[in-house]
Amino acid sequence: MADKNTKEMSFLDHLEELRWMLVRSVSIILVLAIIAFFFSDFIFTDILFGPKDPDFITYRFFCKVTQFFGFTDSDICNVEMPFIIQNTDMGGQVSLLIWVSITVGFVVGFPFILWEVWKFISPALYSKEKKYAGAFVIISSFLFFIGVLFGYFIITPLSVYFFGSFSTSTEIVNEFNLESYTSMIKTSVIACGVLFELPIIIYFLSKMGLVTPEFLKKYRKYALVIVLIVSAVITPPDVISQVIVAIPIMILYEFSILISSLVTRKELKELKESKKINS
Repeated sequence: MADKNTKEMSFLDHLEELRWMLVRSVSIILVLAIIAFFFSDFIFTDILFGPKDPDFITYRFFCKVTQFFGFTDSDICNVEMPFIIQNTDMGGQVSLLIWVSITVGFVVGFPFILWEVWKFISPALYSKEKKYAGAFVIISSFLFFIGVLFGYFIITPLSVYFFGSFSTSTEIVNEFNLESYTSMIKTSVIACGVLFELPIIIYFLSKMGLVTPEFLKKYRKYALVIVLIVSAVITPPDVISQVIVAIPIMILYEFSILISSLVTRKELKELKESKKINS
């Protein structure tokens, strides 16, 4: 897929470009992490420990939705958080502050990182493909931020609610480690952000011929089962909550099938036109 107008680069040149891409990406993350450091009180009190508040917006939303559908006795309307979060390491809070700031820097700086990645791979693209740089960054960033919001406002509070209220015996008191709590939130948010990049990933995999719409359709039912199982685990024991979590993920999967179909048809069309020209 190399551009004929682009000067061929040696292996060492590629390594040099990769090195500077990483340097610039890490630099922007660190700069944003330093800025986040000065807003640490807001980040910890309102964001990080927000899902621990029984009055968190997600619990109120789920309560209204379940009541609308007639589930007046849903557990989500009587949220309790019978657990405490404790720090057991001498430098635990300092380490946490650093890593949370870096995580915020990564999330906020994601569009810049995407732009750097695009600049790195652009020499291997045709001129007609390079013009989609802006669209690639905008769409990918949009999907990532939607995933982050979905992870924070849906997956995280439901997970905190489930694990925080779960108990096998009244003799056991939940006292969660600070690192364990924050790690779950960071993992949920970043993982959902990456998950929502599925259409972009499927686009490139389809371009390379590694994924076809037929393959995605064949395993659709397995994907649905996995999504429903995950939804059942992390949500309160009512169908409405499970459906609310499962629907966006399945829409994403169906959208990926559409993307793969469009890419495959376009590739076949270009292949037929190329054969006609050659013949």
